[in-house]
Amino acid sequence: MRIACSGLIALFALCFSSAHAQDVGPQWSLAIHGGAGVIERSSLTPEQDAAYRAALQGALDAGSAVLESGGSALDAVQAAVQLMEDDPLFNAGRGAVFTAAGRNELDAAVMNGSDLTAGSVAGLTTTRHPVAAARAVMERSPHVMLIGSGADAFAASVGLEQVDPGFFFTERRWQGLVKALTEAGQPIPERPAGAPLPGAQAEVAPPLNEKKFGTVGAVALDNQGRLAAATSTGGMTAKRWGRVGDVPIIGAGTYASNADGCAVSATGDGEYFIRATVARDICARIAGGAATQAAGQAEIADADRLGGKGGVIVMGLDGRPAFAMSTSGMYRGAVSSTDPARVAIYADEP
Repeated sequence: MRIACSGLIALFALCFSSAHAQDVGPQWSLAIHGGAGVIERSSLTPEQDAAYRAALQGALDAGSAVLESGGSALDAVQAAVQLMEDDPLFNAGRGAVFTAAGRNELDAAVMNGSDLTAGSVAGLTTTRHPVAAARAVMERSPHVMLIGSGADAFAASVGLEQVDPGFFFTERRWQGLVKALTEAGQPIPERPAGAPLPGAQAEVAPPLNEKKFGTVGAVALDNQGRLAAATSTGGMTAKRWGRVGDVPIIGAGTYASNADGCAVSATGDGEYFIRATVARDICARIAGGAATQAAGQAEIADADRLGGKGGVIVMGLDGRPAFAMSTSGMYRGAVSSTDPARVAIYADEP
């Protein structure tokens, strides 16, 4: 579905940094997102709006607690993303969308800006926290990306929590799959083993036609000047043939580089974000002298021209996060050592 725009491409870019002094940035800073897409006030009840804001605040609290205590940017982005992976409101971890075969297949990536080390995983089905698996690939293997059953086996071998695939089941995502397959005239798979009975889960999420990209992500700067980025997703509803999007592709959905002065986490139409190498290009723009906000906006515009909608969060070495999107909303938030936590959903929010 395309967003109706008047005139040129509508790009909504918001930055939570107005309270900063001109020459002094924060000692540490964190920004998060929970997905971009067609997210409008009319599509959320007041209770749903409040639930998303509370979830975003919780993720900010988890990440900022790490940074405030002197922890690393890498630890902070992992802490924030893990909290969202456990929240069924988001399309990551518990709450991930289903493939056409009725499975949850999870992707994630992390990158450490201080040394350009990175790790990613794709197609996980039993590892509770894909972002932790991505970090383990980075730190405890000689590789950058692992996929499928091998990635789960590796995660188990290094002691990461394994769960029954039914752990990731949510009723609204299952009904979203049923709706998508019905509309496409495709067969509906059997309800997964271990799934709760229909109606057993409380409905706290938006309607099933919300049309959004629920990928979650975080970028951070710690008090030692290190940047890091992390992203996690369940991918696309009714995806087939082992489809993998931009999230675990280093340079497409996730990138961090102190040398370039940026950390990026993206959410959107993965096929287009891969082709546009969105995350790496933003960092290249910043290395070439562009401001974080301008770099994010320009790259989202490029992806939009290819046909891809979505958004990005960008963190610079000055600790001032930027948000850019070509959609009507993006679940997002930011906090730093000098600014209180703020969360937002709709594109027109300050």
